[in-house]
Amino acid sequence: MTDFLMPSLGADMEAGTLVEWLVKPGDAVKRGDVVAVVETAKGAIEIEIFHDGTIGELVAAPGSTVPVGGVLARLGDGSVTAVPAARPAAAPEPARASPAPEPRRPPPAGTRARATPAARQRAASLGVALDGLQRTGVDGAICLADLSQAAKPAPRRGGFDPKAMRAAIAAAMARSKREIPHYYLSLSVDVTATLGWLDRTNAGRAPPDRLLPAVLLLRATALALAGTPELNGFWEDGAFRPGDGVHVGWAVALRGGGLVAPAIRNADRLGLDELMAALRDVVGRARGGGLRGSELTDPTVTVTSLGDRGAESVLPIITPPQVATIGFGRVMERPWVVDGAVLPRRIVTVTLAGDHRATDGHRGGLLLARIEALLQTPEVP
Repeated sequence: MTDFLMPSLGADMEAGTLVEWLVKPGDAVKRGDVVAVVETAKGAIEIEIFHDGTIGELVAAPGSTVPVGGVLARLGDGSVTAVPAARPAAAPEPARASPAPEPRRPPPAGTRARATPAARQRAASLGVALDGLQRTGVDGAICLADLSQAAKPAPRRGGFDPKAMRAAIAAAMARSKREIPHYYLSLSVDVTATLGWLDRTNAGRAPPDRLLPAVLLLRATALALAGTPELNGFWEDGAFRPGDGVHVGWAVALRGGGLVAPAIRNADRLGLDELMAALRDVVGRARGGGLRGSELTDPTVTVTSLGDRGAESVLPIITPPQVATIGFGRVMERPWVVDGAVLPRRIVTVTLAGDHRATDGHRGGLLLARIEALLQTPEVP
């Protein structure tokens, strides 16, 4: 018997609201399967399971608010003592395992297809008719999983609440500045040659296959962190714990306000084209409401880039329990000394916010120096 608990999807998350189950009792699941959609201050998040097994009981009912660590479901038979999950009043008992239902026919013309609220919302955003879709949800309802083959993924707002998002950010950042002794370092880097290389590389590519400047920043940061592991990890229980890989959380500004920083896992092992695809993917899903829970809990460091409309530099705040955040300002054309001559060059300012409990300025300086060197050699595999 194993309990499936509500995960913590942020430093100050206290509870989440179960929107929808994507499994039913009797279903076999394996680690990494998406089994539920949970609403948090960051929007609707797809939750993966962390154990192999068979769903024995769906403890929390859709619509219930469950505290972090509360029981969502149980794998296997029997019962155990665990943190109770909040349920709506008079919630019906979850369905027990039963033989798989026979395929359901579409409802008669003129009737409204049975679907979960989240599935109906996604179908509307996709422009997909519910009639005729397979129905694998509880009691024959159409659920999100049934829409996965109907069309390509599209934005799912998930009940995004800008005020709740802002409150969550405020709580996390207040905690960070209250508990973490920040130190800051910055370095201005000449990226004229790098951006010239990027223009030449993109010249023979179709627009969808072109690389963006952001991917060069991401690659340089990931490789530099692989060589400076003291800044890639977490401060927990009074000590530093290194990350199990370089999982870069890329800060994404949301159109409705606020931001999230989903992880690009093992970013140091990916080539530029792979990184570009991963970056486009997480940015699209972050703004469309299709992130997974692990993508919000896995980052070992956070990177924020202000892009071509931002300020010259940024002094970022560390996301606990991480120990570093790297910020990139807008690329600026400045007078720069090259071989004794003053020339116009394109310059970007890189800033490191480090946790002084884990590292000091010497290690931070080495990281920035590595980023500078890597930014100037984008053609190196």
